[in-house]
Amino acid sequence: MDAKTSLHERSLAEELAPVDAPTTAREAAISDPMLPDAYRLAFADPEFMARREVRGIRFQLELLKPDLGQAAHGIQHTVVVYGSARFVDAETAQQRLAAAQANGDADQIRVAERDVRNAVRYENARAFARLVAEHSQRQPQDQRIYICTGGGPGIMEAANRGAFEAGADNVGLNILLPHEQQGNRYITPELCFKFHYFALRKMHFMMRAKALVAFPGGFGTMDELFEVLTLVQTTKVKPVPIILFDTQFWQQLFNFDLLIAEGMISPEDRKLFHFVDTPEAAWQIIKDFYQLPH
Repeated sequence: MDAKTSLHERSLAEELAPVDAPTTAREAAISDPMLPDAYRLAFADPEFMARREVRGIRFQLELLKPDLGQAAHGIQHTVVVYGSARFVDAETAQQRLAAAQANGDADQIRVAERDVRNAVRYENARAFARLVAEHSQRQPQDQRIYICTGGGPGIMEAANRGAFEAGADNVGLNILLPHEQQGNRYITPELCFKFHYFALRKMHFMMRAKALVAFPGGFGTMDELFEVLTLVQTTKVKPVPIILFDTQFWQQLFNFDLLIAEGMISPEDRKLFHFVDTPEAAWQIIKDFYQLPH
């Protein structure tokens, strides 16, 4: 605890610190199994903090902690990368294909071949993030743009990895799930945050976002993408570049022309997003939008 820590903060920290063995009458009272829930400080009581009635406070805390953490590192601007958690890098995909071919199992070969195709998307996300990070490293601190992802595997790992390989700090906004999700190893440790609430996590994606790049993905990717599109369409947030990577995938998945023809969106809404197929094209859209130096 440094010298600038206030007396109140030191006292509070001491209250929250675990005690190995009671040494005073007060500590002995706290250790009494009949008293701990009532005597424990409210915000040091996990059972109390988990109650339904305290949900609003948990919202506030989950909003505040990542905000303060990023502010402490001078992070003001991010490019958010969405995409499937199920893709692997090219080297891993090739190893899986070789193993499947050696086994001769047709189903395993089919899945491994799909992994190889999807690995191209992983490597594109990695290359795109590297472009952003290399540019950012040459800028003053207050003008740097940081890669931000959902913090998990797949496309998220690829983008964090690209920034990491360029020597840049990067952000991971992880979500607590029963399976699958944990922070990937390329996130800057001090910038790897865990969320319980999807809503708060999605809010943090937008709070510093200067652009969003959506790679092919499943339900989670679509949920995040269409929330952003809705926020921009309804002017709840300022317009930012929204980039859909892999034109064929997105156009096959969604018939935007049908939505226009049926009057469900306006023709102007088609201008809210861009299709691209290369990392360079995605980065160029962002540079042009903000008139960044080439």
